[in-house]
Amino acid sequence: MPRPMPRTPPRPLHARLDDATVEQVPLRVSDGTELALHRVYRVDDDRPAVLLLHGHTASADMFVLPETRNLVEALLDAGYEPWLLDWRGSCRLPYNEDGTTYTFDDVALYDIPEAVSLVRARIGTRRLFVVAHCLGALSLSMSMAAGLVPGLAGVVAQGVFMTPKVTVPTRFRMHLSFELLRKRVHHLPVDFRKAGFRSKYTPLFALASLGADCPDPTCQMLHNSAWSTGASLFVHDNLHPRTHDRLADLFGTVPLCVLPHLRRVELAHTVVRWNLSDHRYRALPENALDNADRIDCPVLLLSGSENRLWPDANRLCHDVLKARHPRLDVRYVEVPGYGHVDPFIGRGAALDVFGHIIDFLDGRR
Repeated sequence: MPRPMPRTPPRPLHARLDDATVEQVPLRVSDGTELALHRVYRVDDDRPAVLLLHGHTASADMFVLPETRNLVEALLDAGYEPWLLDWRGSCRLPYNEDGTTYTFDDVALYDIPEAVSLVRARIGTRRLFVVAHCLGALSLSMSMAAGLVPGLAGVVAQGVFMTPKVTVPTRFRMHLSFELLRKRVHHLPVDFRKAGFRSKYTPLFALASLGADCPDPTCQMLHNSAWSTGASLFVHDNLHPRTHDRLADLFGTVPLCVLPHLRRVELAHTVVRWNLSDHRYRALPENALDNADRIDCPVLLLSGSENRLWPDANRLCHDVLKARHPRLDVRYVEVPGYGHVDPFIGRGAALDVFGHIIDFLDGRR
């Protein structure tokens, strides 16, 4: 059955791109889900294109922060044409809060391949790169292992790719605590103002505040707790004050419908298919790592040295891929002093991180 149309249009991009044109490109994927896709350009020429994929509950806003030099600006200055996809896990779309159920199989089968196809239809023979973060990168790895996005010029995967790895405390909370929560709630918010003091979520915010140095409840939920997993999304001092003040706009609620799939992925230590008996998903391999030899482009695995959500996941991925598939062009870069998401939203990311990304793209354009 087709999915219902969103009740409201996607929230506009919150960006400072006065010297560029932002084109909204309609995208409704074949299972009926309406997504958001934007093309950003200064001159309509033959620049290589770069598709940007955010992490779960974030949005394309993370690439266009107005208070810092953002990745889209850096790509434009370097001679690239950014395309920003809000896949179904975006907080700019309604699906995390309206009761819609989905798994990362849907992202890998529908959202990413069909966005890539649309971009390719627009850019013709120009080269296409992908820069992906967190569960956007994880879903991309399944699309690549399925052979659904062949011929990319290169991929940058930040935070995690094919070998998710968490700490023991995070694993315990993910597999036990969330099972208890799933019977009582269908999503976990980050904005205490929306949840309300007398809501059923108050105990979760209280737990997130334990030992926190920052008084902001949203920051506590993200930096001190990572949606009750006990992990952390960023190094606090790396954020610009304005970025910190609008964390509730940059990150949204986590729908618990995705947790069973995420738990299976974590237990397998690789990206595995959730829908094993549904014929619609037969194009996806049961195990992405077993099909990693289908990756046909260079891959840069990027991670902050202080990543407390997926610690050493991309280092592990590099070692595993080089051992199992030595022909693959895979390299690993670790950025000192950065956490999980601040390599994109940190106030110093343009100086410390973006150069690694652009150097990789320039070497393959």
